[in-house]
Parts: sequence; structure tokens; C-alpha cells
Amino acid sequence: MQINRNFLELKDNYLFAAVGAKYRAFCKAHPEKDVIKLSVGDVTRPLAPCVISAMHRAVEEMAHAETFKGYGPDETCFGYPALIESIRGHYARRGVQIAAKEIFISDGAKSDLGNLLDLFSAENVVLIPDPVYPVYADTNIMAGRKIVFADANESNGFLPMPDGGVKADIIYLCSPNNPTGAVYDRAQLKAWVDYANRTGAVILYDAAYESFIRDDLPRSIFEIEGARGCAIEVCSFSKTAGFTGVRCGFSVVPQTLSRGGADLNRLWARRQITKFNGTSYITQMGAAAVFTEEGEKEISRNLDYYRGNAKIMTECLDGLKIPYTGGRNSPYIWMKCPNGMSSWAFFDYVLENACVVGTPGCGFGKNGEGYYRLTAFSTHEKTEEACRRITELLK
Repeated sequence: MQINRNFLELKDNYLFAAVGAKYRAFCKAHPEKDVIKLSVGDVTRPLAPCVISAMHRAVEEMAHAETFKGYGPDETCFGYPALIESIRGHYARRGVQIAAKEIFISDGAKSDLGNLLDLFSAENVVLIPDPVYPVYADTNIMAGRKIVFADANESNGFLPMPDGGVKADIIYLCSPNNPTGAVYDRAQLKAWVDYANRTGAVILYDAAYESFIRDDLPRSIFEIEGARGCAIEVCSFSKTAGFTGVRCGFSVVPQTLSRGGADLNRLWARRQITKFNGTSYITQMGAAAVFTEEGEKEISRNLDYYRGNAKIMTECLDGLKIPYTGGRNSPYIWMKCPNGMSSWAFFDYVLENACVVGTPGCGFGKNGEGYYRLTAFSTHEKTEEACRRITELLK
């Protein structure tokens, strides 16, 4: 019996599991302490009323034989028409035209970012920014692919650009970035699209946080000329509409995208029919309400709530004169650890002395050493209290 020995190359602990273990150990040792978590990017605001109403209607449909939904026809494993059309409208309002057959509904961006790799040979070379969301690296380590890291650092604003001396077949880009909160502008994304088209690479573009962009910055890679020939976009309702516990996302695979003489849209459809029975009908009907006129008004209030938390944190760091990126167009704040402290040393220092939990930057890659990530997905009250404690500790 042979196992996939690539799994043995993974670190023993997934980053957020390691953070969680330290948090639980501290709470057990100090049950009297009020510990505030600003680490994992989980949401705290409830689902929008129109989403709840849509899901209630869907549940009621499941209670009657004439409206009950079991397995749908084959094409519904890609998504029910109501949700597909809702997503198309969302793109169209930003001037991007997407065909219905280019949208594939899933249970979230994390799944798609790993599953899309089924389309590509293990011999392909992968280019991943460092620091990075751990899923990008870990899923490719599992497959045994060679990984090349693009340096994201303070000097380039944590937005690495193409290097003509590097040849890669699969490129991961995340904008707004997790963990750094940095966002590519149009010229920068055009450079990546041109690079991918010139070299024959495919960009896996993670747009999970696009709803947090307020400035005149691209929210989809398909706003960039030439992207339909080289990119797949992965999106999520988790942060946009609070679906972390509901689970729904989607990927856009252009019908114009081909590599090795094969149509990647057709291959992804074939993969999904074989390995995936679709996202639940009730979930999809809730998601379809998100991009309605009423839905966008309601979810914008939750997004503004989190933006308010980000503002509280950035003002805190401004007052302490601590450098950071993110916060304005992203729910993440990527701060430099003061006094040259290492990521885990600062994590322990803040946990033990302020009872606040963030995420050590080194867990996102070697370039994350000396940095610390905070998230805006908490309550105003806890965010304000955490910042008060951090200010008192570091001032």
C-alpha cells in the first residue's frame, strides 16, 4: 500500500489550528480573562433579511411534493438559474459580461482554489506570492508540484509584479490580498495578464474580498483586457454576505480559455459533474438574493460595519505610528511588529499582556516574519476594546 507521500511535506499544523490551540490553552490557564479574537476571518453580523426570507421560501418549497427539489438536471450541479443570473447581473453592473455557462457554483472559494488544480498536471510549476493564504501552497504541496514564490514585501507594497526570468504555468493572485490587505490597480493587473498570455500560464484569481474595495480599483480580473484568455476567477459569499457558516461561492471559467489544446471550461464542467453534486438549493436561493437591489443595500450595511472596525484599527495603529497595509479596501490589517519582534513573539506578547489574539505573519510565509494580521470581522465593542488594550500596551 502506497500513500501520497507529498502529504508528509506539509507542516504539522495548519496555521489557524496552531493559533486556535494557543488561544484555547491560554483561556484554559486563565479562565478569568476576557480574550478578544481578531485572528480568523470569520464574520459576526447576521445574514441579511432578504437572504433569510429567500431561504425560508426555499425551505417551504422543500416541504411540498410539487415544489420539492432533489437532484437537479445535470446543469444544475453548476448552479440554479436564479443564482447564475443574479451573479451575471452583479458583473454586468460593473461593465463585465459573463455567459451563464461560464459560472460554476460551489460551497466556497477555498474548495475551488484546491479543486481547480485537478485540471492541471502535477508537472506544472506554480507561482505563489509570499506571504500568502496557506491553502494555495498546501494544496500544491499535496499534489507534488514545484512552487516558486514571488516576493511580496514592504518595498513593493506587498504587490509583487511579473519577473521575466521566472517561468510558471499556474499563477495565484489574490486582490484584495489575504493576509496583507494590498490591492492591485489596473496597470498592475494588466502586467500580470500580459505576462500570462505571453507565457501560456493560467492565473487563478482569488476575488473573495472584492466587495470591500471602495476606491477606483478593479474588483474583477475580467475588467482587464486579455484576461478571458488566461484567467479563472474564484469568488465567495462568505465575506460579501456572511456565508461562512452557510457555504457558497462560485468560479468563472471563460469559454475562451484553453491550454494544451483543451477547453478548460468544458474540462471543469466534466470534473464537477463527476465529483460534485452541487450546492444545496436552499443555500443557492439565499445567495441569489444577495445581488438583488434590496440585497445589495442590506449587505452594504454589514460591509460598512466591518469597514468601521477596520477604521478603528487603522486609527489605533496611526496613533502608535506602527506601519501597516490594508484596512481601507480590505478587511485585513497587516501591521509590522514593533521593536523588531518576531511574529510569534509579538503574538504571545499581545495575548499574554492584552488578551488579544491576532495571526502571526510568519504563518503566511517567510516574508510574513515580523508581521501580524488583524481582521475587521468582530463587533465594534470588541474591536474598540482590543485597540484600547493594544494602545495601552504599546504606547
